[in-house]
Amino acid sequence: MTTWVALLRGVNVGGITIRNADLKDVFAELGFDAVRTVLASGNVVFEAGDAASARPKLKSAIEKALGDRFGYDAWIVLVTARELATAADAFPFDDTDASRQPWVIFCVDDATRDELVSGATELDPSADPVAPGPGVVYWNPVKGTTVDTPFAKLLAKAAYKPRTTNRNLRTLRRILG
Repeated sequence: MTTWVALLRGVNVGGITIRNADLKDVFAELGFDAVRTVLASGNVVFEAGDAASARPKLKSAIEKALGDRFGYDAWIVLVTARELATAADAFPFDDTDASRQPWVIFCVDDATRDELVSGATELDPSADPVAPGPGVVYWNPVKGTTVDTPFAKLLAKAAYKPRTTNRNLRTLRRILG
């Protein structure tokens, strides 16, 4: 069995409200084991089959079940707990700097990650520090600017909505327990 983490995009923001108990029920009804939710921002940890072969089927089944149950276009990024830990541990910026927000942007594929990193190459690194990671993009903007910087505007484009989701590094540490 593999421990998976489903990172839901856009839950409990923008009109899509899902209670953790209801979210947990969906995953349990799909037959997953050891289901637990973390915080109210769409993070579900569960156990299911082999990592390499199971990911596309799991992702598809989860998105369909969420859409059917809650009536919205569900998008998730599905990672193993090991992948999530690797991404969190490799955060390249000073995560103790209280003036900054340590973000990890999870991407559905390396092409999406590479697009985002490429789009950030000409940005001011003091305003938009961005670095690639394993299946992720690291971003460490000044607090209060996470919707205003050029990278924030790039990330907000509709093309990235179904292909990314971001989490604060502190949230990832909570998910990892």
